[in-house]
Amino acid sequence: MRNANFFIAGTLMLLMLSGCAAFLPSTKEVVPVPWKSFQEVQTAYGTVVRNQTTVLQLKQIGFDIYSTPNVRILSYIDIATNTQNIKFEDLSSGLALCIKVKDNCLGYQIEPKVMVNERMGNFWLDIFNFKRKTKGTGWRFKALFLIIDDVVVDKFWSGDPKILEERETKNPLGPLQEAGAMVLRLIP
Repeated sequence: MRNANFFIAGTLMLLMLSGCAAFLPSTKEVVPVPWKSFQEVQTAYGTVVRNQTTVLQLKQIGFDIYSTPNVRILSYIDIATNTQNIKFEDLSSGLALCIKVKDNCLGYQIEPKVMVNERMGNFWLDIFNFKRKTKGTGWRFKALFLIIDDVVVDKFWSGDPKILEERETKNPLGPLQEAGAMVLRLIP
């Protein structure tokens, strides 16, 4: 009987000390868009042809300014502000035309992304704030379409096809680490 109690206590102690990452929180940040990957949105972007693709065709491709979340509509002033360090003659023809026609030009900026953050490591060290490890993975795409008279006159893209971020925070005092800062805030 004594050996059985010792075995059970040892097993429980081992489980408590080993930690279980499945109990750790995770977050997923997704901008709902029709594309599931960086490559898919890049392929859709590639089908847009300067001086040919219309706003209606943009919508059919998936770049719908009124139903796709997080689309930003830019005025020519927003566009000009971002190009002020470039000489006018060095601008692309579509960008220069957009600034020249002023209010007849709009920019549509869309930023689809997927980001998943997972906490890793020992559950007990994490929950008591001694050591936290976080791993972030995902992708981000940013496209800008310049529109004059419902036709795309220029387009630009940038992005991160594969994001991998790892972060580790160590607090030697665990939950007491931040308690000192709270006490100092209470002192007048």
